[in-house]
Amino acid sequence: MTSLFVLGGARSGKSRYAQARAESLAGDLLYLATAQAFDAEMEERIARHRADRGPRWSTLDVPLDLPAAILANAAPGRVLLVDCLTLWTSNLMFAERDLDAETEALATAVTQAAGPVILVANEVGLGIVPDNALARRFRDAAGRINQAIAATADEVQFIAAGLPLPLK
Repeated sequence: MTSLFVLGGARSGKSRYAQARAESLAGDLLYLATAQAFDAEMEERIARHRADRGPRWSTLDVPLDLPAAILANAAPGRVLLVDCLTLWTSNLMFAERDLDAETEALATAVTQAAGPVILVANEVGLGIVPDNALARRFRDAAGRINQAIAATADEVQFIAAGLPLPLK
């Protein structure tokens, strides 16, 4: 496995699945975290996630420059776990970055990575159409990024109720 894309709904078990897949591989484990703690609840959530990972894991916070971080840290003896592209998308939007250019750079980085890369994202296209322009723009951007990474990844798994469904 060179690249694995894991997507599913909120609380579907996708992060747990991705972490278990990463831990099943030999080598160092590097967690590329895209979350930013803007409030106490998110700080607690991040701390809980860090505590769930064992001593094999190192963590690098990468709220924006994810493609560069993948290329700089990918190595044959290291597994990268990116969690998650959905938060990365919102970070890019708030930073007013060029989403098309960032998506292309991410797909290229995943393809060129010198070691295994596992990426996690929420599937945001299964619900109702959002009632405001910003939410619709976010849903559309996340959907385009998910499609680009799914096309690039060697393997794609959809997680529902903790169970994987192979898509590719």
